[in-house]
Amino acid sequence: MVKIDTRPSDVGLRRPRPANRRAWGIVVLLFLFFTLNFADKSAIGFASRQIRADLGLSAGQYGLLGSAFFWLFAIGAVTLTAVLRKISYTWGAGLLMICWIASMLPLTVQTSFGVVLACRIVLGFFEGPAHALCQSIVADRFSPEKRATAGALVNAGSSVGPLVAAPLLTWVILTWSWHAAFAVLVGMGVLWMIAWFWYTEKLPFKRTDAAVEGIATVDEQDPNGTIVVPFRRLLMLRSFWGLVLLSFAGYLISSLKVAWLPAYMNEGLGYSARTVGTLVTLPYVVAVVVLLSAGLLSGRLLRKGYGSRVARGYLTGAYLLVGGISMVIFTQLAPGPVQLVFVIAAFAVNSVAFSVAFAGASDFLPARQRVAFFGCIIAAYSVAGIVAPYALGLIVEHAPSAAQGYSTGFMFVGITVCVLGVVGGAMLNPEKAKARLEQLTVEYTAREAR
Repeated sequence: MVKIDTRPSDVGLRRPRPANRRAWGIVVLLFLFFTLNFADKSAIGFASRQIRADLGLSAGQYGLLGSAFFWLFAIGAVTLTAVLRKISYTWGAGLLMICWIASMLPLTVQTSFGVVLACRIVLGFFEGPAHALCQSIVADRFSPEKRATAGALVNAGSSVGPLVAAPLLTWVILTWSWHAAFAVLVGMGVLWMIAWFWYTEKLPFKRTDAAVEGIATVDEQDPNGTIVVPFRRLLMLRSFWGLVLLSFAGYLISSLKVAWLPAYMNEGLGYSARTVGTLVTLPYVVAVVVLLSAGLLSGRLLRKGYGSRVARGYLTGAYLLVGGISMVIFTQLAPGPVQLVFVIAAFAVNSVAFSVAFAGASDFLPARQRVAFFGCIIAAYSVAGIVAPYALGLIVEHAPSAAQGYSTGFMFVGITVCVLGVVGGAMLNPEKAKARLEQLTVEYTAREAR
C-alpha cells in the first residue's frame, strides 16, 4: 500500500535530532571552513595593486581576473553538489579543501597571468558547492528555530575570513610578496583538513542513511512507498525564484566587496595601501554583527508566532534594501567619515541572503534534495560574480577618472540590489511552498495508487 506522510514536519523529511555538543562543534569547523573559503576569494583583492604591477594588468584585465573565479562556479555548484549527495559529509568537505589547496599551490611562486587566471577558475569550480554543503549539514542537524542561527554562525566565516585576512595578508604581501599570502592560505587549509578528519564522525566514503542524521529518501518513491515530489517541481516554486533574486542581490555585493573594495578605497577614495588594510576590515566586522543578529532575530520572530514569510523573506529583503540604499548614498558623498559609514552599511548586509533566506528554504525542502536545490540557486546567483567585477572594471577603465567610474558603477549596483531585495523578499514564502509540496505529494500518491 502507498502511504502518505502526514507528520507536521518538512515534506519527505524526518525531524532532525536535537542539536548536541558535537553538532555545534561541527558548526565551528564549518565556520572555519567558510572563513578560509572567503579568505581564498579575497586574497586577490588585497593584492590587487601588487598583482597588477607585477603582471602589468590594466583595470579591465584585473576585472577579468576577478570575474574568472566565477566562470565555472555555477557548473561546480550544480555538478559537484550532485556528486556530494552520494558522499558522506566528512569526506565531502575534506575533498573540497584538498582541491582548494591544490588550486592555490601554483600561486605560491612566480607565475604568469595565464596561470593565475587558470588557478582562479579551478578554485571557483571547487568552491561552488561549499555553501550548499554547509547549509545542508546545518539543516540536517538543527530544528527550524535554530537553523537560521546555526547557519548564520557558519556564514559568519564569509565576513571573518576577509576580516582576519585583510590585516594579516596585507602585512604578508607588503613584507614579502603576494605569493607568500597564498602560501599562508595553503598552510591554513592543511591545518583545517587535519582538524576536520580528526573531529568529525568516522563515516564511510559513500553516504548511507546511517551517515546522515535526519535524512529521508530522495527518490520519487522511497522503499516505504512514500511519494516524494520530483526535483524539477521544486524549481518551479515561486519561493525558489524569490531565493534566487535575494541571493543574486547579496552576491552582487559579495563579489564586488571581494574583488574591488580594497582597490576602490585606494584608487577611488585615495587611502594608502596600509590604511586600506585596516579600513577594509570594518564592513566585515559589522557584517558579523549584522549576520548573527539577523539569524537570532529570524528565530525570535518564529518563536513569537510570525510566519516564515516574515521571518525569512521580508527580513532578508529589508536588510538588502538598507544595503542598496546605502550604496547609492555613498556614491554621492565626498570621501570622509560620513561616507565611510554608508560604505560599511552597504557592504555589511550581503551574507543575510545566504543564511536567513536559505534557512527559509530548509523549512520546506525534502532533506536529500537540499544540496541539489541549493546548488541550483548558487549556480544562478554566481552569474553576479561573473558579470559584476568585470563590468565594474570596464566602467572604471573607460571613465574620465577612477573615482567617477567607481561612483557610476556602484550607483547602478545599489539600485539593482534595492529592486531585487524587495521583489525577492515578497516572493520567498516558505509556508506557501510547503503547502504546495504537500498538495503535490497527495496528487502523486493518488496517481501512483491508480
